[in-house]
Amino acid sequence: MPASPRRVLLLIDVQNEYFTGRLPIAHPPVETSLRNIGLALEAARGAGIPVVRVLHDGPENGPVFARGSDGWRPHPAVAGLPVDHTVHKTRASAFAGTDLADWLAARDIDTVTVAGYMTHNCDAATIFEALQRGFGAEFLSDASGSPAYRNAAGQASAEEIHRVFCTVFHSNFAAVATTADWIEAIGAGRALEKDNVYLSGQRALAGAGTPVQG
Repeated sequence: MPASPRRVLLLIDVQNEYFTGRLPIAHPPVETSLRNIGLALEAARGAGIPVVRVLHDGPENGPVFARGSDGWRPHPAVAGLPVDHTVHKTRASAFAGTDLADWLAARDIDTVTVAGYMTHNCDAATIFEALQRGFGAEFLSDASGSPAYRNAAGQASAEEIHRVFCTVFHSNFAAVATTADWIEAIGAGRALEKDNVYLSGQRALAGAGTPVQG
């Protein structure tokens, strides 16, 4: 990644479904993530970083994100804020079936900064596909979030889901940072550093008292 990445801020699915609908975000608290989304957008504007709003379009008769419903609409905290481009998607990744990749390429953007929801679903799918498409990625850990899950495979708290995905992202896929650290980095014109799979694994082994390979 270059020393001064050409960034875009992706505001993913900041829609009412996650606040007043059927998929309420539980961790981090939405008051925290919404505040930081606003701070990130303000900082991006000040630094000349383009902002893309990503909206999930569900089927009109679907249980969540039904097109035209209140749950589908952008949250009032961001609904009126100016953006450079809007992407409508029907799948998890913001790249899948949209013009996002072409829009970024036309502007020589090489790094996507991801904020919004959900950490483990649309954020993760977008980050993973960004890597495959040759983009660098950053993830704002306090401007995003997850709900709790329970299904036939097991259950996990919102904190567990968010924390585990942040750890996995930082091991290979995206530099994970707080919004404040990201704002400092864009002010300094520098890239955020991610970790790697080897070192992440070795630290875990060392913490467990297991001999590590040098």
